[in-house]
Amino acid sequence: MLVYATLSLHYVGHWRGRGLLPRHPRREHTLLGFVLLVHAFAVLSPLAEGPWVSLGVGRTLAVVAWLMLLIYWTCGFFYRVEGLQLFMMPFAIVTLAFAMVFPGSHVVHDLSNPAFALHILVSMVAYSLFAIAAMVAILMLILDKALHRKQTLALARHLPPLLSLERMMFQILMVGFLLLTVSLLSGVVFSEEVFGQPAALTHKTVFAVVSWLIFGALLAGRQFKGWRGKLAVRWALSGFGFLLLAYIGSKVVLELVLQK
Repeated sequence: MLVYATLSLHYVGHWRGRGLLPRHPRREHTLLGFVLLVHAFAVLSPLAEGPWVSLGVGRTLAVVAWLMLLIYWTCGFFYRVEGLQLFMMPFAIVTLAFAMVFPGSHVVHDLSNPAFALHILVSMVAYSLFAIAAMVAILMLILDKALHRKQTLALARHLPPLLSLERMMFQILMVGFLLLTVSLLSGVVFSEEVFGQPAALTHKTVFAVVSWLIFGALLAGRQFKGWRGKLAVRWALSGFGFLLLAYIGSKVVLELVLQK
């Protein structure tokens, strides 16, 4: 948490033109890689309990934050995206602190079941990708607002062009949509094998399907109607909002509010 906070101050300082240390992307990338190893040990080791896995709300959020940073770090080998650190580093700090205070009740499943392990892995990676896409969408709004008002925001000066951000958002959404499709199918087709009971129509399932429909409509609109700009951003953020309600929202209500 301390290293993430230090990196956050480092990035924000440079975006404001008041950085204490010079920017060195390669060293920053290497440092983040080492921090991710420590982060992985901190959030993944408490999950494993023999062949079982414990997925409380706090621990789940911390794992999602780690996956998001891992995806961001991996993409750093191929291209550099400024601005995402503004969201990712603080999000990692908040989720780690939340996991320490509210790890959540132990929802235990057998990881020796390949169908369940696949379902969990695909679901978390899909969730992480959609969260990154939502952050890119917010960056697009910031840059679009600065361009329309002819302002020179400190952050906007370091961001990629708006079209590059838009292209990246749709690439991430496409991969996330495919993984979400696999997650929903595995949850329905193998429900009895994965969860020990037939598929049921719960609010979690309804929100997840609504999110899948929104993302599918957005990608179809992009392909056939050329949707872009603020319209695409609104659809992307709406889809992520429903996905947020589907999983994290339901776990917060069940574990923290109802204490089930």
